[in-house]
Amino acid sequence: MIKFENVTKTYPDGTVAVDGLNLEAPTGKLTILVGPSGCGKTTSLRMINRLIEPTSGTIYLDDQPTSGMDAALLRRRIGYVIQHAGLFPHRTIVDNVATMPVLLGEGRQKARTKALELMERVGLPANFANRYPWQLSGGQQQRVGVARALASDPAFMLMDEPFSAVDPVVRAQLQDEFLRLQREIGKTIIMVTHDIDEALKLGDQVAVMRVGGKLAQMATPSELLTAPADEFVADFVGRDRGYRSLGFANAAGTVSVSEEPVVHLGASAAEAQAKASGAWVLVLDGARKPLGWAQPELIGSELKTEHLNLSGTSASASGTMRQLLDAALSSPSRRGVVVNDHGELIGTVTASDIVRAIEAEPHLETAR
Repeated sequence: MIKFENVTKTYPDGTVAVDGLNLEAPTGKLTILVGPSGCGKTTSLRMINRLIEPTSGTIYLDDQPTSGMDAALLRRRIGYVIQHAGLFPHRTIVDNVATMPVLLGEGRQKARTKALELMERVGLPANFANRYPWQLSGGQQQRVGVARALASDPAFMLMDEPFSAVDPVVRAQLQDEFLRLQREIGKTIIMVTHDIDEALKLGDQVAVMRVGGKLAQMATPSELLTAPADEFVADFVGRDRGYRSLGFANAAGTVSVSEEPVVHLGASAAEAQAKASGAWVLVLDGARKPLGWAQPELIGSELKTEHLNLSGTSASASGTMRQLLDAALSSPSRRGVVVNDHGELIGTVTASDIVRAIEAEPHLETAR
């Protein structure tokens, strides 16, 4: 647990960066600090490991006030991940990751062995071990930064906009990998981000802060979307809250899935036409995994890859209502593809099917 008790930070010029902050990050959970520029997010984060000293109030790590701890020892208890990873440019990747265990007195060989295991855990191949940071992409460097923060097996982690310096595709991949990793390791984490969508995707709970360092609302992502505390929070969370809240509603067992006629690559135009429902037919591979949609009238002698329309997404039957609705709306046939956890076709749903399920069960069970 990390706890703020009436914490204030006032600078010598009178600027109040954080004002009477009361906040608790539960053990084993990911708490996100989000808010507009100047709301004290990063200041609050840096007061935890005393890179910035609070003016008043108390911060606790598991009921121990940080003010009574040796600052250097305190920082060794806490993993710290920042933008651009902050790697040592003159050290190899494996030595970057092994930095903290070596500082804590672990033998170099044992530390390097642990570092190699952590590299694999965050999705970095072993042949990266002897490369240098400049030889890696931005996303790969961020993975190294996460591995280095985990190397001393800290109970607590602080993350300051760790995924903001990479492109949107890599950022989404890093977020997904981090969620998978957090499910495995269950660290107590506080993360700062300026991106409300990232906060809603990653956070077990989200703290929305106002300019001046005041807490506006602490809630689960679902609660923020469905019950913002006031106009400031509602405006900050943004529009489309109703649609976005479907991302926290379980789809399992709530929507009827219809059987969908299918063909495979190599099928003739006549076979595709016979199986088509309307203007479109769904195409599978040999493992019953959806490849895309095709229009039989555009097929020549046989169905080939170039005939596929790839605009449609697929949704897992164990996923969320938002994923189901997106699959239906993005499909050229307007029939959303539903798959099992192995990616194999179960059937399809329409937007009307999903809306009926929402109307029948307005308080759907949260997906978290």
